[in-house]
Amino acid sequence: METKLARITEVAKMRPNEKFTSLYHYINEEMLLLCHTEMSGNKATGVDEVTKEEYETKLSENIKDLVNRLKSHSYRPMPVLRVYIDKAGTNKKRPLGIPAYEDKLVQKALAKILNAVYEADFLDCSFGFRPNRGCHDALKILNHYIERDQINYIVDADIRSYFDNVDHQWLMKFLKHRITDPNIHRLISRLLKSGVVEAGIKYDTPIGAPQGGVASPILSNIYLHYVLDLWFEKVVRRNCRGQAYMVRYADDFVCCFQYEQEAKMFYQSLIERLAKFKLEIAEDKTRIINFGRYAAQLCHLEGRRKPDTFDFLGFTHYCSKSQKGKFRVKRKTSRKKYKASLLKVDDWIKVNRHLPVKELMGKLGRKIEGYYNYYAVTDNRIMVDRFYNKVKRFVFKWLNRRSQRRSFNWEKYQLTYSMYPLPRAKIRVNIYNLRHHISYIL
Repeated sequence: METKLARITEVAKMRPNEKFTSLYHYINEEMLLLCHTEMSGNKATGVDEVTKEEYETKLSENIKDLVNRLKSHSYRPMPVLRVYIDKAGTNKKRPLGIPAYEDKLVQKALAKILNAVYEADFLDCSFGFRPNRGCHDALKILNHYIERDQINYIVDADIRSYFDNVDHQWLMKFLKHRITDPNIHRLISRLLKSGVVEAGIKYDTPIGAPQGGVASPILSNIYLHYVLDLWFEKVVRRNCRGQAYMVRYADDFVCCFQYEQEAKMFYQSLIERLAKFKLEIAEDKTRIINFGRYAAQLCHLEGRRKPDTFDFLGFTHYCSKSQKGKFRVKRKTSRKKYKASLLKVDDWIKVNRHLPVKELMGKLGRKIEGYYNYYAVTDNRIMVDRFYNKVKRFVFKWLNRRSQRRSFNWEKYQLTYSMYPLPRAKIRVNIYNLRHHISYIL
């Protein structure tokens, strides 16, 4: 199956104007079994309340029945279960859609096919939910643009409730540029319009793609490829006298400009462009800031203490200098993400403080390693060390609340801690390592 998908990618790359007329047959027993194997077993269940283990008890029969329903077009996706999770750094909640298990398999198979077709079409400015591209890659390229090119202004933009406002009609039009298989169109339409269940009540979904759906990332990438990426590359950049770049991760993007006037023109054009496709910017989160090698000089002339900063992918970017006095873009964990991460760790220790100390520290250490893998990047050592010290004190606090009596003083805790220490932070990601990403900036 992987070989067949690779062949689709090869054809899509070699023939950029090719329209794929027959893809539906790839959603077969072999594909669905592969998707089942790759599915995580500890994910939350949808409205069907079926887990991977339960589905596996009659796996062959279930897969055959699913394939028969897909072939006869009698397959109907179940409504998506809508739950709400905390939004980092705020008191707001973020809606999350959880499909039924069988629908997850179909969506995963569909996502594999769509990725095979569109990976050759997506531009280098796009990094979200693509193979061999991640958040750190986006940060590296953004850093390169600002430090090495004549970038003086940043448009820090945010699309309001993007996943809730994807227009189905426009999405289907975009899909027809590459895929003319009516069966694929029918399947995607049914998935989009399957509805959501919240508090036991079903609601229709005439717009939007559920955030959390397995196929939602690739569908949103396709939508923004036509709405934003191609427009910026073919229209905006060509009409700019100075340098202009965009770095996008899913619906989060930053645009860099050499000239202030062109940044302002882009901002106005962006509002009109998004409105055409039923989207809008969150004006309270979108702004133009002076940022780059000359930002400090402009601040001095305007009587400001230091240049503005902007947040992107969980990091606050700010203007600074290297040890040799050269301009540098540095980054640290954003205040919102830092507080949210500490709150999660504090809650986890509180719930699991009954565990033996060795087991508690082992599990907590693995969680902290995951935090380091993302946030321990160039120039962010101070913030990850601060996170380590805070977590160490959280452990002390909650171990002392396991019973009515105080278990430790700080000196005794230090002795216990030396036996089961948490991992210390080391820089895991070098922002200046562009060896695998140089093609993006040529």
